[in-house]
Amino acid sequence: MWLIMTALAAVIATAIWYVKAPEDKYKLGLLSLLFWGATIMWLVDHVIAYITEGGEFFEINLDATLLGVAVIVFALFVWEIVLVVSDPKGVLKKSAKKVETTVS
Repeated sequence: MWLIMTALAAVIATAIWYVKAPEDKYKLGLLSLLFWGATIMWLVDHVIAYITEGGEFFEINLDATLLGVAVIVFALFVWEIVLVVSDPKGVLKKSAKKVETTVS
């Protein structure tokens, strides 16, 4: 299930990035790459496991769903950290200048 969920998240993030592509102010390309990296990694893992061990290709149960949710949340968390550090709207710079002027 986590393969399906990350693939869906990758497709959605890529579609949103493509619409906003000329400016990419919010680093949606990075978010898309995070999801595609996880999707490709798990696709290779699933194919190798299916070839060597057989069994089900897609694992659909509660544990697999929770893992998919956890991976999506973690990727969004990493993206959010990168976004805050890069400060595309300059909010942190403005507030730092405001504090600096108040202190002075």
